[in-house]
Amino acid sequence: MDIQTDHRYAINLNVRGIQPSATLRINELSNELKAGGRDIIKLGLGQSPFPVPERVTQALRDHANEKDYLPVKGLRGLRESIAGYINRSEKMRFTWEDVLIGPGSKELLFILQLAYYGDLLIPRPSWVSYAPQARIIGRSVHWLPTHAENNWQLTAEELDIICRDDPTRPRILVLNYPCNPTGCSYTDDQLLAISNVARKYGVILLSDEIYGEVHFEGQHKSIARYYPEGTIISTGLSKWAGAGGWRLGCFVFPEELRPLQDAMAIIASETYTATASPIQHAAIAAFDGGEDLDDYLIQSRRVLKLVGEYLHHRLEKMKVWAQKPQGAFYLFPDFSHYQDALARWDIKTSQALCTALLEDTGIAVLPASDFGFVPDKLSARLAFVDFNGGEALELAGGEYADKPLDEAFIDRACPRLKLAMDKLEGWLERL
Repeated sequence: MDIQTDHRYAINLNVRGIQPSATLRINELSNELKAGGRDIIKLGLGQSPFPVPERVTQALRDHANEKDYLPVKGLRGLRESIAGYINRSEKMRFTWEDVLIGPGSKELLFILQLAYYGDLLIPRPSWVSYAPQARIIGRSVHWLPTHAENNWQLTAEELDIICRDDPTRPRILVLNYPCNPTGCSYTDDQLLAISNVARKYGVILLSDEIYGEVHFEGQHKSIARYYPEGTIISTGLSKWAGAGGWRLGCFVFPEELRPLQDAMAIIASETYTATASPIQHAAIAAFDGGEDLDDYLIQSRRVLKLVGEYLHHRLEKMKVWAQKPQGAFYLFPDFSHYQDALARWDIKTSQALCTALLEDTGIAVLPASDFGFVPDKLSARLAFVDFNGGEALELAGGEYADKPLDEAFIDRACPRLKLAMDKLEGWLERL
């Protein structure tokens, strides 16, 4: 007798029902629609619009012949460069042995949760992959409430409330700032207060600082300054150096968490083995820094600050409320002013809102439901990245080197972002 087996039912139950990453899904859909002839304004995937700095790109060319497997924890020279980079920016005293290299910070976060048996605490809203990763591994996820009037930022009191009833329970808190999806950051006082609560309950802090270098004022500070013994700093090349596709991330551990770092290295050795050799060699040029990279960052911040403020102003004129971003390249606009008008078109969820926007205007954004909110929260994440970053940097550092960036700069360097606001304004007026 033949036995027919439907292997779909043998797929890990933690994976069944999970959709592909929302950011990657919207990017692939946008590309498909563009290939089919649609004019799509891509504000979905948060990919840096700026090119990889030339010196870093040249370093990759120079090391393209590097083919040997590297140590699991990473190339010593790169680990030294990253420790020096963190020490210079944060006035700390890490050594090369405190650094773990991986093929993207996303992969390192995943194996962190495999290595540490604890709950994951995530402020709402948060980046789209934190919670799905925990679900795949089988960890408990606790969403921490935040509020619009507080820029959707976690408070020490809210952290204390979730910890106090089971004070010894192992937990990892992911704190991402400047924040994806809001662009908001934390003050020193806020970081200190959160640190005190984390220390009180022995919470491990995963400080996701991938956008730290694109704080608009260049004033990012790591919470590791206030809770050094319990904080893991996460960073990489994707957001500040434009190298998302290179896939290189790093975690920097305090000595107190060396056993956790070692456990992650064991998992790495049995999974991805090591990060690509040419990428690691080239990344040294990025983390060593220099005047050219300093100028690259100064101009990047100038451009992003102008664009964020311009879009924020345009949205407010439309009565679409959003927090004014302080870094990164995101806005988190709230469309609730149009709730009744949208309902007349049977648009009652953030997903329906984003689908209608894409179909009617060609603007691709992500719904609030992908960032931890209930479906009927009429907000979306807008990634203001659809412009030629190389041309913008050249214009900012050339003709605009000694004068403020203005709306004429937007017209010349970021016309598709202005077009997006014009299209959105017209669409809202027609509701």
